[in-house]
Amino acid sequence: MKNLLVAQSGGPTAAINASLAGVISGALKEEGIDKIYGAVYGIEGVLNDNLKELNTLDLDILKQTPAAYLGSCRKKLPKVSDNPELYQQTFSYFAEKNIGYFLYIGGNDSMDTVCKLSDYAKEHNIDVKIIGVPKTIDNDLAITDHTPGFGSAAKYVATTVAEIAEDSMVYDLKSVTIVEIMGRHAGWLTGAAALARNKNRSAPHLIYLPEVAFSKEQFVKDIQSLFEKEIHQVIVAVSEGIHDENGKLICEGGTSATDSFGHAMLSGAGKALENLVKAELGCKARSVELNVCQRCAAHLLSKTDILEAFAIGEAGVAQAVAGHSGEMMVFTRTSDSPYQMKIESADIHKSANVEKCVPTDWIVNGNDVTDDLITYLKPLIAGEVAVRFDENGLPKHLYR
Repeated sequence: MKNLLVAQSGGPTAAINASLAGVISGALKEEGIDKIYGAVYGIEGVLNDNLKELNTLDLDILKQTPAAYLGSCRKKLPKVSDNPELYQQTFSYFAEKNIGYFLYIGGNDSMDTVCKLSDYAKEHNIDVKIIGVPKTIDNDLAITDHTPGFGSAAKYVATTVAEIAEDSMVYDLKSVTIVEIMGRHAGWLTGAAALARNKNRSAPHLIYLPEVAFSKEQFVKDIQSLFEKEIHQVIVAVSEGIHDENGKLICEGGTSATDSFGHAMLSGAGKALENLVKAELGCKARSVELNVCQRCAAHLLSKTDILEAFAIGEAGVAQAVAGHSGEMMVFTRTSDSPYQMKIESADIHKSANVEKCVPTDWIVNGNDVTDDLITYLKPLIAGEVAVRFDENGLPKHLYR
């Protein structure tokens, strides 16, 4: 009998706990697994001996709980050559706790941790199976068709943009509303704003992704062109990471702050464009930064997202028990209509530190997206989850 350890890392999503529930469910089905441990605050929970037993959690409530139930971290492990003692400490701790399986739920940088730990285990003949379970609202993980958490975030973005568009049409005057959406280098989530369109609503009228250079001058011209077409309430969706042709961020005043992985900590693109519109066009303008609501809106979950997040967690356990290690679980799409997908695995080296961006041929004139992106996105936001509520009329959450 071996124990299983699971941890969550990186930015939370509305579906990361569904994957955790899937891991727990999968582990409970395996006769060879005894205790199920969760590391509190990601890999830091391993390094600081901060574990929690998970065998008896209410998985239904866990699946609808936002954020990361176990807590998260953004700790980047050093190279083995730079700190071999840390790796020795980690695997000694695994041996002490009788850990035979370690599953790490996270995004691009988290897969770097899976890669380093699994490589160390292989090199030193240590029998701990290490598997990555994907998550990220950015949808920028390589190899997998999409990532758990993205579908629910996309559903929230499209819904919110649609509601903002309806609100903007209350007054008969020219206005520009800029909706700033998460996405440092990949514009998948901003592109999802296009799902707000229907036969009665053309908003968002402009969509700007970080995959192509942004021009302030052209931006102003784009809005003027819409005004000339009698579209007076303009809705704009922009990625937080939009930049000019020299790579300089459009964020107001720029930024020099970075996180522990060296990524720029972005904010202000929407506000910068709001001020630009006011100065150049003199019309009513406002900016709306969706911020963390994109990743924690568990009241608006995509059923497809939650079912898949749970399933890929279960599949990760089965893969580890079958003797696999150094792999990330992935979705492979086999059909758009009807939507069909299967769960497989891939060598972690193909995903760790590799970023997947929106294909440039899915971007039109730098300010819109093609039907190819819409076809890709639609199945991922399909369906609703019957959220359970408490006696006060609020969704039930599970607390650590």
